[in-house]
Amino acid sequence: MRTRLVNAAPRQVLGRSGRTSLLLMLATMLAGAASAQITAPRYQSPIEAPRPQMPGLPAPTPITPNATVVEYPIARVNDQIIDNSDYLRGQNDLLEEAQRANATPTEIEARQKDLLRDMIDQQLLLSRGKELSISPDAEVVRRLDDIRKQNHMDTMEDLEKAVRQEGLSYEDFKANIANSIISQEVVSEEVGRKLTLTAKQEQAYYDAHKQDYAQPEQVRLSEILIPTPDDATDAQIAPAQAKANEVVAKLKAGAKFEDMVKRYSGGPNADKGGDLGDYPRGQLPKVLEDQTFVLQPGQWTAPIRTRQGFVIEEVTEHTPGGIPPLSAVDQQVQQAIYKEAIEPALRTYLTDLREKAYIYIEPGFVDTGASPKQTKSVFVGATPPAVKKKTAQKARLEASRAAAAGAKANVAAHTPPPASAAPAPGSATLTPVKLTKSGKPRKTKREKIRYGQAPRNSLPSGPEVTVTAGADQGPGAISSMLPAPTPGAAMTTPDQTASASDVDPLVAATPAKGKTRYSDRAPIEAKAKAEAKAAKAKQKAVATPTPLTAEEKSAQQIQNAPLEPATDTGKKKKKVKGAPKERIQEKAPAPPAPKPEATPIPPKSVRDNGEPVVSPPPNPSTLPPVTAPAPGAPTDTTPGTPANPAPNATTPQ
Repeated sequence: MRTRLVNAAPRQVLGRSGRTSLLLMLATMLAGAASAQITAPRYQSPIEAPRPQMPGLPAPTPITPNATVVEYPIARVNDQIIDNSDYLRGQNDLLEEAQRANATPTEIEARQKDLLRDMIDQQLLLSRGKELSISPDAEVVRRLDDIRKQNHMDTMEDLEKAVRQEGLSYEDFKANIANSIISQEVVSEEVGRKLTLTAKQEQAYYDAHKQDYAQPEQVRLSEILIPTPDDATDAQIAPAQAKANEVVAKLKAGAKFEDMVKRYSGGPNADKGGDLGDYPRGQLPKVLEDQTFVLQPGQWTAPIRTRQGFVIEEVTEHTPGGIPPLSAVDQQVQQAIYKEAIEPALRTYLTDLREKAYIYIEPGFVDTGASPKQTKSVFVGATPPAVKKKTAQKARLEASRAAAAGAKANVAAHTPPPASAAPAPGSATLTPVKLTKSGKPRKTKREKIRYGQAPRNSLPSGPEVTVTAGADQGPGAISSMLPAPTPGAAMTTPDQTASASDVDPLVAATPAKGKTRYSDRAPIEAKAKAEAKAAKAKQKAVATPTPLTAEEKSAQQIQNAPLEPATDTGKKKKKVKGAPKERIQEKAPAPPAPKPEATPIPPKSVRDNGEPVVSPPPNPSTLPPVTAPAPGAPTDTTPGTPANPAPNATTPQ
């Protein structure tokens, strides 16, 4: 037998050692705290207990001097932000819950350490709820209605007024309930449904924790109270006792105990059928305990005299003491196993969500549930765009030209100039301007700098100053700051010195790509061509269909043949050049088809009486001529006249 723990256990999860965390908040904190906030205020001692002080939150440095940052983010979880107001509100709720549970300072410190972790866990579950399209609206309305009924309120407006009287925002109150519902649904769907329980595991847990389910003998009672005054006299007691005896007589006659409660009982629980609840052995007065614990369910006692009056007790349930069997505590065992299994499974699930989410925490705060595999946030500046190939080639060409010009300048610097051309001591020489082929100064293209990107080209270099040795002397002179050149050493320009210092010695140098000869490239190109040709042939072989067999060819010919033979089998006439054209309008019209012979209609007597059909008389056009001889008679060639008709002519007699 396998049982889903999510169906066997309620959707509430308790942390170890009773600590308040997200696991507890998922099930009962919001709904239970909501109903508790609306009930009557708790008793407060006139001597207030010292409230533990929470450490202050590290705040960022304000931009304006002598200012204080009021609102600032603490953590970013996907598209949600946890700010300092949320964190302080969580601290206050934690302290109130700790005071209700009488938690020790050590437990409060542990809860405070895990507060940010629990807030991040809830945001992760809410983000997952959005992905699963969980809508809590209907459940929020149902829970608000349950809270209204528990607090005996008539309308939802009364509930809203009660929430606002407690100093809470009704919108935040509903949002907290909605967040709790979403978190519960995500835990139930993603974690609870994956936890299964077998009968063997349930029996093993029951055998190991039998003593936890031991219970004393107890009874559940219902009563009928015939009240009497506190200082009742014998005259007042007698009618009450008579009435109690009458009730017992009716019960023995077959009346129902619930009907007698509604009719005769004067107790406070008469509207509930007189139910008093469960009473373990030792909690009832001895006079009641001795008479009720010997009864079986459905039996009642005789009238018992008490200070309130005469009572008749009925035993509705009688639970024997000791360790109950597994079948009696099956639900409790499943709940206990669920509580032990859900916390590590939920922590594993939340760690997996952390590794897939974007989480950034401000310095000074610690997430105790962080995973080492989480994505680290890296903030970088503007990234320069990739240099185009043509631009890079042009830059290399200009760099080579500049290097050649610098070499020529070095050679000219080492060559002593003529006396007439020697510059004056301390004079400054400008950098030579780059000229085009026509001798004009080269134009510098204006660089387009996009928003958020750094410029790709540097600014033009400033004027160079040439100083002769010994030109200016004294403290602060330029010649005193420059080292004397070594004879025979190559001089370098400031640009070359700066570029050499910018080289990172830890980065491996990229080997320079040397020139290659055509004879070296020929085998490589031939090999590449052969591979491309082989790949093309392979692709063509794959695309070529397999040849058809004889049967497939015959079947294809049969399928392609027309369903009916062609009517026009004659050959087409060849067109003769210059022949007159034949038009459809010029063709003679075809003769009309002969009309069909009319079918003779039988007479009405035949149609009405069903008489035999008389064949129509022969067509006179088909009769032989009048002068024609009878068959087998000799022919007479004498012509006939009207006065002397032919002998074979038929004349009237």
